[in-house]
Amino acid sequence: MPLIPYFPFRDLERFFEEEFGAPILRERIVPSADIYETDKDVVVEIEVPGIDPEKVDISIRENVLKIEGEERKEREEKKRGYYRKEIRSGHFRRLLTLPTEVKPEKAKATYKDGILRIVIPKKIPAKLKEKETKIKVKVERA
Repeated sequence: MPLIPYFPFRDLERFFEEEFGAPILRERIVPSADIYETDKDVVVEIEVPGIDPEKVDISIRENVLKIEGEERKEREEKKRGYYRKEIRSGHFRRLLTLPTEVKPEKAKATYKDGILRIVIPKKIPAKLKEKETKIKVKVERA
């Protein structure tokens, strides 16, 4: 017997499709992201096909990377003597906690083939001095 996937909001989606003519719940955009480290950088790659990369806002605050933008697509369709125009818009926001401290002022972003690639140099902690420090014990007399 094949497994049947369970979608708890399927009935709600059907209601919106029948009443309003649009699949409202499925229009949410959640782009997939990969995060990995190299020796010197933290690299984030996020899928944003069809989105103008110049309209994507990227910021880093307290080691959290925020990527935010909006997609706007127009589609025209003619069926059985009537004309229909649909505009699909969707806002997305991803908040990604970075695995190590970074230098946000040195970050660079590039866009190619629908993938936004953000390279952020790691903040390398200052090496502890290996100098020995003597601590004198003060004797308190009663």
